[in-house]
Amino acid sequence: MTTGTITAAIRAEQQQRVGWRGWAALVVLMLPVLLVSVDNTVLSFALPAIALDLEPSSAQQLWIIDAYPLVLAGLLVTMGTLGDRFGRRRMLLIGATGFAAVSALAAFAPTAELLIAARALMGVFGAMLMPSTLSLLRTIFTDRDQRRFAIAVWASMFSAGAALGPIVGGILLEHFGWGSVFLMAVPVLVPLLVLAPLLVPESRDPKPGRIDPVSIALSMATLIPIVYAIKELAVHGFASIAPVLFLVGVVFGWLFVKRQLRSSTPMLDMRLFQNSTFSGALMVNLLSVVGLVGFLFFAAQHLQLVVGLSPMNAGFALVPGLAAMIVSGLLVVPIAKRIAPRIVVPVALAFSVLGYALVAISTGPETLWLLIVAFVSLGIGIGAAETVSNELILANAPPAKAGAASAVSETAYELGAVLGTAVLGGILTALYRSNLVLPEGLPTAAAQAATETLAGAIHAADGVGGALGESLRAAAAHAFDAGVGTTALIGAGLVVCAAVIAAATLGRRR
Repeated sequence: MTTGTITAAIRAEQQQRVGWRGWAALVVLMLPVLLVSVDNTVLSFALPAIALDLEPSSAQQLWIIDAYPLVLAGLLVTMGTLGDRFGRRRMLLIGATGFAAVSALAAFAPTAELLIAARALMGVFGAMLMPSTLSLLRTIFTDRDQRRFAIAVWASMFSAGAALGPIVGGILLEHFGWGSVFLMAVPVLVPLLVLAPLLVPESRDPKPGRIDPVSIALSMATLIPIVYAIKELAVHGFASIAPVLFLVGVVFGWLFVKRQLRSSTPMLDMRLFQNSTFSGALMVNLLSVVGLVGFLFFAAQHLQLVVGLSPMNAGFALVPGLAAMIVSGLLVVPIAKRIAPRIVVPVALAFSVLGYALVAISTGPETLWLLIVAFVSLGIGIGAAETVSNELILANAPPAKAGAASAVSETAYELGAVLGTAVLGGILTALYRSNLVLPEGLPTAAAQAATETLAGAIHAADGVGGALGESLRAAAAHAFDAGVGTTALIGAGLVVCAAVIAAATLGRRR
């Protein structure tokens, strides 16, 4: 399908404005979006408590965060295609049921290994949730102006969830164990299971791609080795098996693309990527999320373990930035109607670059206010860029392929979440270890724990106590903040890349 054919199909679509039922359906569809974003932020803030309780290694600590988005990213294309074929609302309800059940199991995981396994299983059901929400919006809101606003609300819900996550999670963590952050899924998803059959219409592709087990296997064999390779490269360098894993993923990716191009009814229509606006918006989406998640990974630890804030107070410290993300995502809607995206997105991302530049000089407890201002600036850019890029992805795909297009968009989002933790988190971990100077006379067990993670160092310092414990705490905080400064500059470089891609690919049309 050519770009002209796609454009003609979009223009031929009925431009019917929805009434109260459509907006009520939007509210219902925001529940899983809110949950996923809350879950991501809460987990970052719960990580210190999990680290102190389950005592994971540095690799396990990264996997506790990454297992969910890694599996989810590998299955998003598959689940989006299944939703196109069997019904997007049906996939949404199945995913909600499974996600709530597994979240309850994760809340009581006794070991780091079982928690990682539960997070991976959550990824399976999460892959059913996210493409369904975005693709259903594409079919419910056929009027472009209404759809643009609905997608702005959809994107803002990620920010709203991130804003609520630290506050709600902080309250839970101060009164209950870390498992309570997973139990939140149950009261959020129960209303969805009740109201979705009443308010959300079923939709599917009238000519769906066939179920192709080989393509499903190839898609997972492409994404999982590549993301795992990036994790290994960030933590262990080129001496690890990362180059081999990356090569394996590229080979399977080539086989996947080749199979889709040869199929008369492909699982994923690769010709969507011939549209430069579609592909450029995907890259902006991915790199923006890398910048956001990478920031939250080290900000949550800095606020709690270096500054010494409680989880709830650390959450409140980030609220101004998350609120700025919500507001900018909504305010960019009328701006994007008048100014071309190739101008709007780079200008917005300039604020994010400024935010990362401020992070580089805002380390230490005495610069807490500067870190807050930095996140406000970062949030302005990310909120606006995410709204525009998601709307462009859906607007440049035919309505019948909404599920596949949404799955690709969500794959970029989840890959960005994995890369934000794996790349920026892995670099920060490596820099922390290289900068850490242990005080003399430290017991062997305490020294080993301190070299693993910042949380391990703080726990060891509490165990050692006295002047030696305070020396270890100060050394760990200094090493961590030194790594944050360098990591922030790398994050700024990634956001600059996103701005350049936006200026080159997103087109001149408003």
